[in-house]
Amino acid sequence: MSHFSFQVHHVDPGSAARVSTFQTPHGPVDMPAFMPVGTVGTVKGIEIGSLRGTGAQMVLGNTYHLALRPGEQVVKSLGGLHRFMGWNGPILTDSGGFQLFSLAKMTRVTDQGAEFRSHIDGRLLELSPERAIQIQEDLGSDVAMVLDHVVALPNDSQTVRDAARRSVVWARRCRQAATREDQAQFAIIQGGLDESLRVEMAQQLAELAFPGYAIGGLSVGEEPAEMLRIIEATVPAMPSDRPRYLMGVGRPEDLLEAVGRGIDLFDCVMPTRNGRNSMAFTDQGKMRLRNAQYERDQRPLEECCPCPACQRSRGYIRHLFMAGEMLGPILLSIHNITYYQRLLADARHAIAADRFDAFRREKLSGWQQEELKVSGTFSGSAPGLDG
Repeated sequence: MSHFSFQVHHVDPGSAARVSTFQTPHGPVDMPAFMPVGTVGTVKGIEIGSLRGTGAQMVLGNTYHLALRPGEQVVKSLGGLHRFMGWNGPILTDSGGFQLFSLAKMTRVTDQGAEFRSHIDGRLLELSPERAIQIQEDLGSDVAMVLDHVVALPNDSQTVRDAARRSVVWARRCRQAATREDQAQFAIIQGGLDESLRVEMAQQLAELAFPGYAIGGLSVGEEPAEMLRIIEATVPAMPSDRPRYLMGVGRPEDLLEAVGRGIDLFDCVMPTRNGRNSMAFTDQGKMRLRNAQYERDQRPLEECCPCPACQRSRGYIRHLFMAGEMLGPILLSIHNITYYQRLLADARHAIAADRFDAFRREKLSGWQQEELKVSGTFSGSAPGLDG
């Protein structure tokens, strides 16, 4: 597809971490990259100018939610999703497969597609691979995800295998339904916690020559170690000349562990959801700003952070939350997204300098100190740690 290109610039010699650029019709994405989640055409509480200020290059929207409200035809009539939300950078839209698993009521899945009742008004609706692509083409995103079948984990082997097989069948139909040259489709590899099944599905999808590939169906109940095991087994079976996307993940430590295993792209609601609930991510671990210890704390969240939250004191941000002021969640959401963008920008620099493993260990050490203190086994007094 002439509108898209992907170039790997450097691979870290001590891991599978790589620096790359994904070129889209709305500009480049430097990878590894994190996409803030703008499910219904907005990253909750963050105006577009402020979102750009975090360093975000690409955002995620959702087919399921936008099709239900306001409807893809409304978005199309208002100029497409970029103009609708005022974002002139790249946009990826998730197909709705995960929402069928997590939100929709009374979902019935067959090889033809999914039948479900809206979580908003109970209407009976259908979502097929062809319909998922039609919606995303009307939305006008740069990247459209194929429709996949997500199941809970752990699960019985037959259910997992059926969902993985169905996801490949649906991916083929999505490929055939595509009509836009300015929209790339990414396939989604399913297969639960079965390494051989994941590899088998990755190989089948690789034969279809999608512009990008994602690992889906993780972070749905399994332990982090299980997730990393599956990533490590699956990535070598994914085409090395295409972006590799890990869907719905996750914690800062998950991002670095996955980058070291060859993942290029991430999304997760964690930075904004945690920000709305008074939690800030920092190099010294998570800070819970409602805690009384911050009431008279004059320091910023982080000295080196350029975000607007870090132009205020911890005591002031705590005050906003205690007073129920909406600015508190807004500031912490901006800070957390900025933190994720800084983390992956620093990871790109570390990979280019052949020191990714040292960088990963440095970050993990800082985050683990906070966890040790919370558990009562750490007696240090480093600034910014929660009690």
